[in-house]
Amino acid sequence: MADHQEASVTLPSEPAAVATARRFVAEVLGRWGLDDGGDAADAIRLMVSELATNAVQHTFGQSPTFTVDLRLDRDALLRIGVTDSHPRFPRRLPAAVQQDNGRGMVIIRVLAAEAGGRLSFTPTAEGGKTVWITLPWAAAATAVPAC
Repeated sequence: MADHQEASVTLPSEPAAVATARRFVAEVLGRWGLDDGGDAADAIRLMVSELATNAVQHTFGQSPTFTVDLRLDRDALLRIGVTDSHPRFPRRLPAAVQQDNGRGMVIIRVLAAEAGGRLSFTPTAEGGKTVWITLPWAAAATAVPAC
């Protein structure tokens, strides 16, 4: 495999695009060697779904599109980023507020941490943000504990 591989897709900020983002990530990671039927693939699809849903629901119409980026460096580090145009970074809601929703970032943090990875945020030059999931490729390629 090459030292560095990248793939990205830009999608409209609409609910149907969440499934498209999930399929895109699954297809690319499958080509890169991730077992589509394993716990790792399930966990990654869930994390991507949560990030894409946030990009659609919580940008309040300020981001007409969102972009999903995949980067695999030296078969060692997988980075998945979801970028939107809204300037506000995700924040953890107080427990009292978390009723029917609001748990997505907690789920992502837990799944990433269980795989030895992490969640981070970076601002974009255009005033938006990218939410990154960084995972060791060995953990992604073998197994991420299911929740």
